[in-house]
Amino acid sequence: MSRSIAPILPTQANVELISANEFRGRAEVGSRVPAIVRECRHGTMAFLPGDKYIGRSLGLYGEFSEIEGQLFSRLLRPDDVVIEGGANIGAHTVHLAKLVGPRGKVLAYEPQRAIFRLLRANLALNKLSNVRALRAAVGRRAGWLPVPVVDYAAKGNFGGVSLRNARSGHPVRVIALDSLRLSAVRLLKLDVEGMEIAALRGARRLISRHRPLLYVENDRPENSRTLVGLIARFGYQMWWHLPPLFNPRNYAGNRANVFGRIVSANLLCAPRETAETIEQFLALPGPAVSLHRCD
Repeated sequence: MSRSIAPILPTQANVELISANEFRGRAEVGSRVPAIVRECRHGTMAFLPGDKYIGRSLGLYGEFSEIEGQLFSRLLRPDDVVIEGGANIGAHTVHLAKLVGPRGKVLAYEPQRAIFRLLRANLALNKLSNVRALRAAVGRRAGWLPVPVVDYAAKGNFGGVSLRNARSGHPVRVIALDSLRLSAVRLLKLDVEGMEIAALRGARRLISRHRPLLYVENDRPENSRTLVGLIARFGYQMWWHLPPLFNPRNYAGNRANVFGRIVSANLLCAPRETAETIEQFLALPGPAVSLHRCD
């Protein structure tokens, strides 16, 4: 059945999106990067105090984008396999690993060297042995890309560092997800700062073989039409998921909303052959999940 495709972001007067342009690289930081360690909702987390969104949220609320976490809690089961492109410091990775349990598996990819070190630290702090973390980017084909030089001791949006148009920096390996040999994949989560299209094109065979759920950031209007069209050609139904960064029921009980109306713009995608089941499942009583069909 043919469907019309929603080409760009939903227009909502009460929604503000994080701009990728808020990231600005400065000078290279040395081997010592200041970090704070704190008990948070899903475990012990080390984070950068100058991080504008992830670090600030963990520091103030003891959690980051927990409404996304509520969605993952609905979708994942023990023993599932999750691929996470753009894991950052592991604010979601730790939760995902605990959801799938010791016999499940999370493959986490993060290209920034200092951020990857914090990801590894957070996995160790939480004694998680079911995560395979690799310092790498995911893309259309295997190769190398530069990672922009960043001063992590300063303030910045360290979750918004994009490799897409980088011209210089530290080289990092790029892998195509089609190169993975897996017996199953339940969820493919991509937050790769404008490289979502390339990452999905490099995962065509994996998606065709395993038909995982897709949770893909879609916050760049110039890419949205191509991204949505590509996912539709995979035979997937899509829903917008626009979780606000501020959770009124946050772990720290902090009622002050420093993020205002800022949301993350993501697509939850399910194979058309299972989309109705997923939609019914999400409608069952449970944590609040706000979805808008993308058709």
